[in-house]
Amino acid sequence: MQIYLPIAEVSINVFLLLGLGGLVGILSGLFGVGGGFLITPLLFFIGIPPTVAVATGANQVVASSVSGVLTQFKRKAVDVPMGLVLLAGGMLGSGLGIWAFNLLTKLGQIDLVVQLSYVVFLGAIGLLMLLESLRAMNRARKSSKPVKRHQHNWVHNLPLKLKFRASGLYISVFPPLAIGLLVGVLAAIMGVGGGFIMVPAMIYLLGMPTKVVIGTSLFQIIFVTAFTTVMHAVTNQSVDVLLALMLILGGVVGAQIGSRVGARLKAEQLRILLALLVIIVAFKLGLDLLIRPTELYSLSAGGQP
Repeated sequence: MQIYLPIAEVSINVFLLLGLGGLVGILSGLFGVGGGFLITPLLFFIGIPPTVAVATGANQVVASSVSGVLTQFKRKAVDVPMGLVLLAGGMLGSGLGIWAFNLLTKLGQIDLVVQLSYVVFLGAIGLLMLLESLRAMNRARKSSKPVKRHQHNWVHNLPLKLKFRASGLYISVFPPLAIGLLVGVLAAIMGVGGGFIMVPAMIYLLGMPTKVVIGTSLFQIIFVTAFTTVMHAVTNQSVDVLLALMLILGGVVGAQIGSRVGARLKAEQLRILLALLVIIVAFKLGLDLLIRPTELYSLSAGGQP
């Protein structure tokens, strides 16, 4: 069953879009990531223009994150004060990212920059997460003592400290603000929630316990990606509402499934699965950039692909 997407200007199978949304929703519930790092490349693969994929992918992330965070609130696994600090940085970063996105669009370089950003960030983060998770599992097998992840470092010596009771932390607001800022920029340029960077940063840099990281990550992602979507719609008119609706329907259902499955898996297992998935997506995107296309030229009208 084909459906025509007016903004993307392509016809896509409805069940394919629902399936993609469901897959991303499952990832949201499992790993505490919005899933934009996966949905945007997948939209590239099925023929959606990168500018539309980025803006609409961010829209879908909002819905899947809302569904996932409601489950985390029921478990009391959301550090709201920490989420608000991350959100403050995220809003500023999103504004900067939208400005950079518009500039790159005018220069005609946005498609290449978006794809290269995915290859670099996903590849680096995926490898680091995989190596760290394997080391953690190895340490756990060799020692009967629990692995201590929360260690004091330079982050804990910075000024302007606040107490975050749900996370059991007393740290400066500057590291969470910086993390939020980076995630906001990535949300605007790459159409991602930024969970694939925020989750490991919250665990290994801030020292937050894994049990509250997923819910807090989703809490911040909701508002940053919602703001990013509105800005893209206003400045670029690149949000395809019909495409977003199909992805959202699948994503809401998938997030509930992912939350239930994630509760049965160990934290180390979840991190390894997420790392492998990130690496696979980065490899596929990098391969697409290197492989010679079947059609070297394309026709365009009015400056639009």
